[in-house]
Amino acid sequence: QDSERLEAAHGAGQEQGDVVVPTSGGRYDVHLRARQRVAVYWEEEAAEVRRCTWFYKGDKDNKFIPYSEAFSEELEEAYMIAVTLGEWKKKLESPNREVIILHNPKLMVHYHPVASSDDWVSTPTEQGRPRTVKRGVENIAVEIPSGEPLQIDHLVLAPEPGGSLEGFLCFAVNDFRNVSLSMLQAHFKKAQEQQQVGRVEFLPVNWHSSLHSTGVDVDLERITLPSINRLRHFINDTILDVFFYNSSTYCQTIVDTVASEMNRLHRLFLQRNPGFRGGVSIAGHSLGSLILFDLLTNQKADPEEDEPCAQGSRTTSSTGGIEEVKEILKELELSEYCDVFEKEEMDRQALFLCTEKNLQEMGIPLGPRMKILHYISSKTEMKVWSPSQQGDSSGEVRSCQYRDVGLGQVSANYPQLNYKPTIFFAFGSPIGMFLTVRGVKRIDPNYSLPTCKGFFNIFHPFDPVAYRIEPMIVPELEFEPMLLPHHKGRKRMHLGVFWGVSAHHTTFTARCPALVSLALLFLSTSAASPLCEGGHGPAVVLSWLHHAALLPPDTKPEEPPAAVKEETPIINVGRLNGGNRIDYVLQEKPIESFNEYLFALQGHLCYWESEDTVLLVLKEIYQTQGITLDQPLPGSQ
Repeated sequence: QDSERLEAAHGAGQEQGDVVVPTSGGRYDVHLRARQRVAVYWEEEAAEVRRCTWFYKGDKDNKFIPYSEAFSEELEEAYMIAVTLGEWKKKLESPNREVIILHNPKLMVHYHPVASSDDWVSTPTEQGRPRTVKRGVENIAVEIPSGEPLQIDHLVLAPEPGGSLEGFLCFAVNDFRNVSLSMLQAHFKKAQEQQQVGRVEFLPVNWHSSLHSTGVDVDLERITLPSINRLRHFINDTILDVFFYNSSTYCQTIVDTVASEMNRLHRLFLQRNPGFRGGVSIAGHSLGSLILFDLLTNQKADPEEDEPCAQGSRTTSSTGGIEEVKEILKELELSEYCDVFEKEEMDRQALFLCTEKNLQEMGIPLGPRMKILHYISSKTEMKVWSPSQQGDSSGEVRSCQYRDVGLGQVSANYPQLNYKPTIFFAFGSPIGMFLTVRGVKRIDPNYSLPTCKGFFNIFHPFDPVAYRIEPMIVPELEFEPMLLPHHKGRKRMHLGVFWGVSAHHTTFTARCPALVSLALLFLSTSAASPLCEGGHGPAVVLSWLHHAALLPPDTKPEEPPAAVKEETPIINVGRLNGGNRIDYVLQEKPIESFNEYLFALQGHLCYWESEDTVLLVLKEIYQTQGITLDQPLPGSQ
């Protein structure tokens, strides 16, 4: 599609002016006259664009390489003269002092000289192996992408994960986008045929370069020791961004840059896509997810949305709030002071803002004061993080301020986004760890992000940076994260094998621990064999175990568990994700199970090329539009 648009602009004679043709889904502009391809949404060195009509075969990869446009015109002119006059064996010199001979319409060769520059005119037989020359693009075995759907259903903005991975993010987001196109074709085929689904656009958000353009790198270089040079520079380029974010000086720079860049990209995207009516989601990886989380927790909902809640809050304060205070006093065996609190129009929120001086001014004796203050203190510790409950009242504003400063979050003026994110996806995120370090013991189950109603915490089981969120909401329960369904609708084979023999795990591992690795080796090296394709892999493994007398003879080959067994028990994890599960764990590959430590780094970087992650993102995004997968995946929520 891009080539057709460029050729149409060229054929229409639009090269006279500075004509700009959008390409690559609108992420790049081609300036036709300058023959340059320029990135639209991020900074990138301009690339050359060439109209290719004549090609020669390369030496190594055997691919056709285009000549420059100027030399292609010379070749075309010589070719047309030869065809018209019937005069062949034309000899031309390329800009690189190489020789091209047109023997006939089907035989044209390019000779690369092997002699010195003074002897380049020697006969072709004295030169290197001739290379084929071809006119036109017909019959060239090269896959030219057909282009992306013009319809954009949703926009996802992804800030950098921090560190020196800024260049990595552009490539990673490109991989994520390409995988999403293949997942749409595989799992949303019906919706595509009905023209309900186009594609999802993913754009990277740069903030690392702005932080390090402040001159801090020069200061770090001055104090960095010369020993173990590579390791120290690696730490300066990666890990130190975490410390920068926890600095009040640089935290403000980071949040300002991230928010302004996300707002800029959103505005620019709407300008270039005026017909866009979809929503906007955000995806953060590693430190980027923490930055997004802090931004979202400090967003302000629209006044019109808060008004019904505020009215309900005022009603509660005047009626139910006072009754709630009476219940608290009754619990503390202080019912005789109910009239005092009612006279002062004291509701629950006002009670929790009281100090000892306030209670003393109300005439409460020392003993009851101590009971009330102890009750307030204990409830505050149990419900440390609850910035919003019944609306945006003054008590909640005070609670937010207490959370930001008193609980370790860096005090900064968090900018507001120009849109309300539909869903927040966190990949390999340390959010849970940072909340714990800041002193948060528990997240209020009634809490939800002010402007974003969806939140998914996705992680690889071996990712050393990832932490869970759900245990902070329901600490009294122990439960596993949701197992992310495989994009082909099954469990990975090695997980199925061990599910089948889990009942005999103790005897199995006690008799032969090494057989675990043997089974995994079989599954990982024979995944492409007809045996495994036929679904008999687990049966073969179990037959080995029977033969070695490591399992009882009545153990049957692993069978897919019944639908009832795969149903995950319903667990209330609060409103942070609209009542749905938050933590999702990827299925590790069989080869990764050999050694968790070897694949730890890969586990932290795998999300951008993971089909399972991409499919979950697409499923949740399109579910907000009432569009579902062609076939539900087993085990999905």
